Amino acid sequence: MAVSSEVAGKYTGGETMCPYRLILEHVTSRWGVLVLIELLDRPYRFSELRRAVGQVKPVSEKMLAQTLQTLERDGLVHRDAQPVIPPRVDYSLTDLGREAAEQVRGLALWTEARMGEVEKAREVYDARKRAL
Repeated sequence: MAVSSEVAGKYTGGETMCPYRLILEHVTSRWGVLVLIELLDRPYRFSELRRAVGQVKPVSEKMLAQTLQTLERDGLVHRDAQPVIPPRVDYSLTDLGREAAEQVRGLALWTEARMGEVEKAREVYDARKRAL
């Protein structure tokens, strides 16, 4: 994807990263994808969300908190802290987050549906490499 020189020129020094690439990195990160897809179903409390996204491989509290903060900063996740005892915090998708999550879920569904073809392509590639 090409970025206008006007946009690219705003990011100087060190590693240059276009704003859309940074957002894409957040949305498609290991835990970002799972958080967005999970929040499509309903709002979650932190511990519920941690269990839901960590079904295959557990996510640390720190990593989930960082992921949620990043997605909240990008305007994709809403954090609702209730002033009750014990404290209650619910996480849900914003409209922007719902739109992004639906796109990510589409990619996840495509991946699941095409996994057999990907595995076959890998086998062919690996066999070709071994033959060299």
